[in-house]
Amino acid sequence: MDIDVLGALAIRENGASITPTAPKPRQVLALLALHADQVVPVTALTEELWGANPPRSARTTLQTYVLQLRELIAVALAGDPGEAPAAQRTAKEVLVTSPGGYLLVSGGGASDVQEFERLAGTGYRAMDAEDFPAAARQLREALSLWSGPAFADVQTGVQLAMEAKRLEESRLCALDQRIEADLRLGRHRELLAELTVLASRYRTHENLHAQFMTALHRSGRRGEALDAYQRLRATLVRDLGLEPSARLRRLQRSILMANNAELPLQAEETGGHRLAQVG
Repeated sequence: MDIDVLGALAIRENGASITPTAPKPRQVLALLALHADQVVPVTALTEELWGANPPRSARTTLQTYVLQLRELIAVALAGDPGEAPAAQRTAKEVLVTSPGGYLLVSGGGASDVQEFERLAGTGYRAMDAEDFPAAARQLREALSLWSGPAFADVQTGVQLAMEAKRLEESRLCALDQRIEADLRLGRHRELLAELTVLASRYRTHENLHAQFMTALHRSGRRGEALDAYQRLRATLVRDLGLEPSARLRRLQRSILMANNAELPLQAEETGGHRLAQVG
């Protein structure tokens, strides 16, 4: 089974799609696929579908959605001519009923989330080893797996919304480190267009703004770097009632005092980011 959730939902068994079109079965499959090879409790699936106030028929309705998914799986399995019937899995062996929940058996197929986490982990280790070319390459490859927001075409409830937020934070962390690696490699001019868009999109993300300021300054655009700081400060004060972090203020002073000197590029020099964002 191949599982893609970093963008539109696409689940394939034996190369055939088993992704339903109806919204609630899509939610069920999305949650099961994200936690493939693990039991997802009925309580989690119920909360995802109906929130804190499920109908009395919730369990029966959930069973109906599971049966619909098994029908799609059975069609996909029947369409695989390369596997002998005796060896072929049944739909119930792919989507298993377990005590207290359901389990989707991946059968060792590809998962874009798992591949993203593997590549990002390799990139982080390369950053720790100061192998910046390898870090930039691995993190860029990890980020290329994203075609849009996680579960982009799925109606999300409590569980999937929480998972989507977690995955987005992981993506932003990988993006932050990939940009950091590129800065270490002197690619500040090449980064300006991308950072201009990111600073506009994530208007309270301090680390992205710090990287934007650094890239501008290193490109000989000191005034624009200081303007970027002032825009960030105004947004933080207006929307969050916060001043920029001490580390970001130190970066601003470094730019003010710099005389074409090199700025420190380590992520820890510029601090983290405010989780809230505008726009």
